[in-house]
Amino acid sequence: MNTPQLPLSLRYPPDQRLQTYLGAPPAALAQLRALAVGAVEDWLYISGTAGTGKTHLALAVCAAAEQAGRRAIYLPLGAARGRVGEALEGLEQHDLIALDGLDLVAGNRDDEIALFDFHNRVRAAGHALLYTGRMLPEGLGLVLPDLRSRLGQCGRISLQPLTEAGRAEVLKARAQRRGLALDGPALEWLLTRTGRDLGSLVSVLDRLDRESLAAKRRLTVPFLRNVLGEAEGNS
Repeated sequence: MNTPQLPLSLRYPPDQRLQTYLGAPPAALAQLRALAVGAVEDWLYISGTAGTGKTHLALAVCAAAEQAGRRAIYLPLGAARGRVGEALEGLEQHDLIALDGLDLVAGNRDDEIALFDFHNRVRAAGHALLYTGRMLPEGLGLVLPDLRSRLGQCGRISLQPLTEAGRAEVLKARAQRRGLALDGPALEWLLTRTGRDLGSLVSVLDRLDRESLAAKRRLTVPFLRNVLGEAEGNS
């Protein structure tokens, strides 16, 4: 059954674009952009611990591919654990396929066989693959040596956790894109009370965006304390 295509902005949130990813390794964004538009034949494997932005980049590459007029699809492998073969059926027809979260299906022999077969089908079709995982292929605990060998042939991009300066840059940039005014004291308060990972920062900003709009309030420290449920005495 064909699934109706959603508008680009609904499939891939505007915040999740290559140009909005901050702190990427040198040349990484250029590699991903080239993969998205079909300018290179090398496939890529993105590794990084939780919250380093692997999903952001996987979605961003799909968005960039579609903006270039190519057919792209994103698949979170964790949602397909135990039935990866079924989830991958027919996806090789897309110009670019992003498979996010290899670590979540590693060790399941049937899923690994399905991934190996799919890898070969995509190669035969002349299309492109992007993989992500928390560890490099050799650290995933794969039970299928042939799959480990195929993954080892991909180009690699390693993501690192955000530094303090990087967290501040992400918060400021994303607040500005939402039209939120985040002054120095409010920014400093948030940085001491949010997780280091990208997902935590984005979740907090999403909540503040909704609450400030509903309350018609600026993002002051008292407002942040009220919204995030922290008492004055804990500052």
